[in-house]
Amino acid sequence: MHSEVFVTLTPGAELRLDLQGAAPLEHEQARRWLDNEFLRLECEPLRASGKVLLADKVLVVAQAAGARQFADAAWAQQFARATVAALSRPVVRVDVPAMAVSF
Repeated sequence: MHSEVFVTLTPGAELRLDLQGAAPLEHEQARRWLDNEFLRLECEPLRASGKVLLADKVLVVAQAAGARQFADAAWAQQFARATVAALSRPVVRVDVPAMAVSF
């Protein structure tokens, strides 16, 4: 199945991460990668309760990573692989300015 992730870091500038030919991650492996990046990038939960949904984690990791981290092709590819596996969706849109994740 063809998978891709679209990331908007600034209005009008969308980054397309195509996963054609990339080996899929297992759900648990993807969740662990996102957890590690959430901690490494010193992300904060979006909700006052402190509960962090997977979609929220994807969003705040993308926000904290910024253009600098997405410029690293290997990191960007791993982010995309983890995103589609963790969310169990073949196409994911991460819109940082709008603070939204859609499928």
